Amino acid sequence: MLKVSANSNPHSVAGAIAGSVRETGRAEVQAIGAGAVNQAVKATAIARTFLENDKIDLVCVPGFTQVEVEGNQKTAMKLILEPRKSA
Repeated sequence: MLKVSANSNPHSVAGAIAGSVRETGRAEVQAIGAGAVNQAVKATAIARTFLENDKIDLVCVPGFTQVEVEGNQKTAMKLILEPRKSA
């Protein structure tokens, strides 16, 4: 699980996404708030370019999850990133 904040560097997150996909075949990104979701989506787009040379076409399945932050329940955006399956 990669947690992204509004201050996260999208290139650094993209590298972590690409590494996770290469090692495990998937990555999961979590972001709370508009700024964090923006950085997560940018990182996803950048990771797709990082994985092109490996012939991996990365796809994203967005969803929501509940997380606890400092004793409070928050709704987070969850992005599941996996290689596109061939038909």
